Amino acid sequence: MPDLEKLIVPRFVKYVRYWTESSRKIKETPSSPGQWDLAKVLLEELKELKIGDIELTEHCYVIARIPSSAGKEKAPCIGLMAHIDTAEDVSGKGVNPCLVECYDGAAIDLGGGLFLDPALDEDLRAQKGKALIHTDGTTLLGADDKAGIAEIMGALEYLCSHPEIVHGPLEIIFSPDEETGKGLPEFPLASIKSRACYTVDGGPVGELEAECFNAWKALVEFRGRAIHIGTARGILANAVLMAANFAALLPRSESPEATDHYYGYYCPLEIKGDLETASLEILLRDFDRSIMERRLAALESFAKTVEAQFPGSTVKVTTEAQYYNMKAKIDEDPLVMEILKEAFRKAGVEIRQKPIRGGTDGSRLTELGIPTPNIFTGGRNAHSRLEWVSVPGMAAAGRVLIELVKLWGEA
Repeated sequence: MPDLEKLIVPRFVKYVRYWTESSRKIKETPSSPGQWDLAKVLLEELKELKIGDIELTEHCYVIARIPSSAGKEKAPCIGLMAHIDTAEDVSGKGVNPCLVECYDGAAIDLGGGLFLDPALDEDLRAQKGKALIHTDGTTLLGADDKAGIAEIMGALEYLCSHPEIVHGPLEIIFSPDEETGKGLPEFPLASIKSRACYTVDGGPVGELEAECFNAWKALVEFRGRAIHIGTARGILANAVLMAANFAALLPRSESPEATDHYYGYYCPLEIKGDLETASLEILLRDFDRSIMERRLAALESFAKTVEAQFPGSTVKVTTEAQYYNMKAKIDEDPLVMEILKEAFRKAGVEIRQKPIRGGTDGSRLTELGIPTPNIFTGGRNAHSRLEWVSVPGMAAAGRVLIELVKLWGEA
């Protein structure tokens, strides 16, 4: 499939220039107006392919329904999904993608003391002599997940230009606000026909993921007792200090920077306040539901500890589930993974199956009854100024998608 890079790369470079950063502080979907801009572009590109029923919903979901090849009307419908937004961890405004057509294997100076160093990244070392795209060091790149969008669109255009490729009915879904962890609050589930879906939202080439974290978030609210600090002895309960003490109780050995593989964590995300009131936002992640229950209980015990340290204060912990591990649900339908693994083999891509240390829209979609494993994009260092993506990796993802569509047409 020699044309895939030409179909994918220009799209990717175009898409990342749209500012689609989402915000977890906004309840509405989408949480940022820029997501509409890219959604409308995708809508027009899909219309140009003349592929069938296409819509942009009132909550910024782009959905295209592609009819099957003649004679394959009864084949199972499958979905391909990627998300429009980028994370707010690092700015996504004014992205300037830098294409390296033949990487020489040396460290790449991004400015400001930032380097892409192959000595520290074996995936980067493997790109010597190949093409890659990286940030200019001032923003993230947006390969999470605009690489996924570009790969789906490139594969779709390839299928449209090769009508001899037989396939069943398809659904293409581009969703907003995945990075906020909202869990598809406005997703039009009733209109979706897919028997299975596949998110294209992973990392290095070959990654295949069918299990993810159980995810919760917690808001801890501190109410202290304010008074003039010159006469505060025995009276003041400093809410800022309460929040800091609570954060210090979170075990450092169970933090994102201290864990990998199947180990979960607490991640304090934002702290703010004054003498009288303060708040602390925490993310909790674990693959094991029973351990997650322990983590939730620990927050309550930390709250009692802080209250005891600051007489006259109160600490309130409010928790909310964001998404659940999709493994059990996907395991109930083995064909979904069997066909995906065969698509990897036919595309010539070595499988690197691993858990997602995070989640995707597929986590929630699986919970809603549509098994949705995750496929690589070729991207690395997501949510950072060090983000880059492999051009051959993007083409490989496109090949996997095309083989996947062909195999489901035979199912």
